[in-house]
Amino acid sequence: MYETIGIDRDARGVATLTLQRPEKHNALSSRMIGELTEAAQALGEDESVRVVVLTGAGKSFCAGGDLGWMRAQMAADGAARAAEAKKLALMLKALNQLPKPLIGKVQGQAFGGGIGMMSVCDVAIGVSGARFGLTETRLGLIPATIGPYVVARMGAAAARRVFMSARLFGAEEAVALGLLARAVAPAELDAAVEAEIAPYLACAPGAVAEAKALLHRLGPVIDDSRIDMTIDALVRRWESAEAGEGLAAFFERRRAAWAE
Repeated sequence: MYETIGIDRDARGVATLTLQRPEKHNALSSRMIGELTEAAQALGEDESVRVVVLTGAGKSFCAGGDLGWMRAQMAADGAARAAEAKKLALMLKALNQLPKPLIGKVQGQAFGGGIGMMSVCDVAIGVSGARFGLTETRLGLIPATIGPYVVARMGAAAARRVFMSARLFGAEEAVALGLLARAVAPAELDAAVEAEIAPYLACAPGAVAEAKALLHRLGPVIDDSRIDMTIDALVRRWESAEAGEGLAAFFERRRAAWAE
């Protein structure tokens, strides 16, 4: 059914949603974005599913935007760029509003959109030694569509430390920033995720869903107007001279004009 993701269910009602492009470090392609949106809807409607675990195949959790997808955005017009940005925004919204607990099993590095994927999880457990970063500004871009979820997860004060600098940071700092709940040795990751799953299996599923919906209403507002604002901001940035230079430098394997 799916080409870029996989879904496995166990007898307890735990569904594992796996990003399955390990050869591309699970980078987000247009196809993967669409399949994740469909999967979030299907898992949300499946009454047999009580908990969803989000993880990646291979060494990386999610390396951000797929290179082919980025090249297509360079050549596209404003309307096409806005449409693709909206697809990404709606995918993040679908995962964020999933009426089931969403537990991130972060088995490797994550950059850009991968940080957004971690941020929409209710809790994320990562491996020590993994590296993370909001690397968009190095390319002349901005972390726009993922921004509301990153700020909601970290809080504005913590987000200021990494949101604009493209600085890479480790798993221990990701814990301090609130992005990860825990950082554990790779051999301990399965057990740490199971420890997050177990309490939910003693809870009423409907109550869990309503508690999560209430939490969203009590927390930072991420509504359609805010999502549309991030899409507009990203499209404007794609059309900037800096984005053109940054992406050209990236694909040409050279330093951008502003890089020291």
